[in-house]
Amino acid sequence: MSAAATAVESAVSPGTGPYAGLRILELGALPAASYCARLFADFGADVLKIEPPDGDPTRESAPLLDEGDAGLRSGWFAYLNFGKRSRVIDAASPADRAHLQSLLAQADVVVDALTPADRAALGVDHDALRQAHPALVLADISWFGCSGPYAGYAGTDAICRALGGQAQLVGPADGPPLLLPDYQSAIVAGLSGHIALAASLPGPGRAAGVRWEVSVLEAVVALAEYQGCEAQPSGRGQPRLGINRFTPTYPMGVYRCREGWLGITVVTPQQWTSLCELLGMDDLAHHPDYHMGPDRLRFADTLEPRIIAALATDTAARWFERGLQARLPFAIVPDMAGVLATQAFRERGAIVPLRAGSRRFEAPRSPLHLTRTPPAAGGEVPALGAPPDAPDWSGERLTPVFRGPARRAGPDVGPLSGLRIIDLSMGWAGPLCTRHMADLGADVIKVEACGYPDWWRGTSQSMADFENRLFEKYPRFLAMNRNKRGITLDLTAPDGAALLKELVRGADAVVENYSSQVLPKLGLAYRDLCAVNPSLVMVSMAAYGASGPWSDCRAYGSTLEQGSGLPSVSGREGDPPVMNHIAHGDAVGGLNAACALLAALRHREQTGEGQHVDLAQVECMLPFAAPWVIEQSANGRVSPRTGNRHASFAPHGLYRCQGDDAWVLVAVTDDAAWQALCRVIGAPALAADPALANAAGRRAQADRLDAAVAAWCAQRGSDDAMRTLQTGGVPAGAVLAPVALYADPHLIARHFLQTVDRAHVGPHPLVSAPYRRGVGPVPVRWPAPTMGQFNREVLTGVLGLDDAALERLTRLGVIGEAALPPTQRKRSARAG
Repeated sequence: MSAAATAVESAVSPGTGPYAGLRILELGALPAASYCARLFADFGADVLKIEPPDGDPTRESAPLLDEGDAGLRSGWFAYLNFGKRSRVIDAASPADRAHLQSLLAQADVVVDALTPADRAALGVDHDALRQAHPALVLADISWFGCSGPYAGYAGTDAICRALGGQAQLVGPADGPPLLLPDYQSAIVAGLSGHIALAASLPGPGRAAGVRWEVSVLEAVVALAEYQGCEAQPSGRGQPRLGINRFTPTYPMGVYRCREGWLGITVVTPQQWTSLCELLGMDDLAHHPDYHMGPDRLRFADTLEPRIIAALATDTAARWFERGLQARLPFAIVPDMAGVLATQAFRERGAIVPLRAGSRRFEAPRSPLHLTRTPPAAGGEVPALGAPPDAPDWSGERLTPVFRGPARRAGPDVGPLSGLRIIDLSMGWAGPLCTRHMADLGADVIKVEACGYPDWWRGTSQSMADFENRLFEKYPRFLAMNRNKRGITLDLTAPDGAALLKELVRGADAVVENYSSQVLPKLGLAYRDLCAVNPSLVMVSMAAYGASGPWSDCRAYGSTLEQGSGLPSVSGREGDPPVMNHIAHGDAVGGLNAACALLAALRHREQTGEGQHVDLAQVECMLPFAAPWVIEQSANGRVSPRTGNRHASFAPHGLYRCQGDDAWVLVAVTDDAAWQALCRVIGAPALAADPALANAAGRRAQADRLDAAVAAWCAQRGSDDAMRTLQTGGVPAGAVLAPVALYADPHLIARHFLQTVDRAHVGPHPLVSAPYRRGVGPVPVRWPAPTMGQFNREVLTGVLGLDDAALERLTRLGVIGEAALPPTQRKRSARAG
């Protein structure tokens, strides 16, 4: 196809995908960029992946398929790239470099993960590109961003998680911390980059053209934000308590049953009582020492033998069914074969077929479960390059027609300016979704009730805490709700429900993460709200979705990780399934919800059609296990667990440094890094040993090499070890506690931490969005709202109520500006 593509007008109709007609060009080999681009392919975009003559290095990444075709054996590559096409560009060829310029001129979106050296070799200049093509939407994705002390560092998936606070709290109490070597940071950063790009697509009355800088490290920080912000005021981090032990509650872990493994998370006193009754431990149900989660955690070693003995009397499947009936947060913890066999996933279409040359196997589907415009149900993994006569872009270029509602006029504070989103969500997952929307300029109206505040305002029943307005001071609430307008409405009252419907009438979207039966009981289900606003997009985020056999399952972010099977591939051989996070599923669910919402809004903008996004948060965790799911499907087995060692990099591990619980991650990614490591640690004999010249030889002598690296690291602090290794050409990262992120010199230098001032709290730091348009981060325009802070502004300015109406609503308790006292709040919570 020539550089001047033929344009034809075509409306996007249902079933073709919200991103049909878009041309996405993917450059570089960073897995985060590959996943970011694949999310566009899931919904109809034409994604062209540019590769060097020897292919994307990920084509050789473990796990590998038995008897796979050349270049198509990697399960990780398959998951990142199905649904795309490949084109080879040789930087040494002037004709190829000129052809790449032609492709850049035709692209709507460029996802660029090239290194600066590779970018220069290919002649890709972002400033020149944007000047020549001002409508281009572009993302520059890198490990650490384009500025700051770490900007020139070599990164890996695990290094970003170590530096991002994701390793320190996982594993044996005496160390070393445990973390999965791969596949995790890429998913989080890919989702984050996709949010920025999808929010910036051209539309009616909106000037296109933006360059986003996306940092994988900063994206990973979202998963440590809860522990970090809670510890920041005191500066004291949480301890590492052991495998499957986390503050602040107990039990929260994975337990062996007579057959299979069961994930359990118990937080509230009522859940503890129900668990004791279920397990035949009635004598412990009302014991004063075990009333609250932190108290139970102190006695975990006493309680655990009783719990283990009780669970050993039956199967995990039977305990899970009993937990459903008792409304307890349980999860069956499957292995990868169990994931593929899980009927709830099958019924919702969460497992789909893939083709890679001559091989057929199964993989998780995109978890962005749009009901009207679903994602691709599988696809083909691209072979390297295209046939010589194949067109670069398929078909004629489509110019989208926008027939949906126009956005509201108002100040341009971001690419989502003019959108209004009603936020009914609480806690972490839903509020993180809407925080991204608010950061990008949407008008987010957060709705709480005085008798049923956001869960993250705290659940204390203490009258003293109420009088001290502790509900206005929890750092976790402040972190998730910046840039939003907060109001109160008692949705159990007829006036409150009616006012919510009036807000929805003029809104573009609603986001909620209640359990699946709450809003229907209040007459506020999707069918009720779209009767008021037929073009409404509504995102629901139940743990197992609004449909399927487990739709009523109670869950926390911890049980979502457990239900995905990810713990079964974590840790060392002989360990139980190992959890990777206190509440992995919450942040991940929020990121996926934001991506799904943007896809649904794009379809609405083009067609005027709303839809229900039926997100299952447990399915959002499946991409983290996807390479092993593919390995199981293709090979009939999963490779043994290796702890902190790596299938390709050697040596690879976490090594103790000087200081209290100080560790550094070292990742020798290739033979050049091995020689660099030997120079740094002063080991010329190792460098000259021909048996260690390649990764296979080094893996065979892993214990010997670990001892040499450990001896060198033990003489240094973790920061010094990281800097010395990185300066010498060895990928490495200090293992930071979540609270240490607030003092990290790289994040500080990049102004990633923004200080805001708020009533009841004063100045406090907030982490920024992981994408930025210029040298500074996306601004925090105002802090999290106090309860009812925007009641008058929204109810008068949006709904037109007068003072008399507001006084009446206050008198009836429908609105207010403070949480109700604990006794009254309990009654209202039951009513809700």
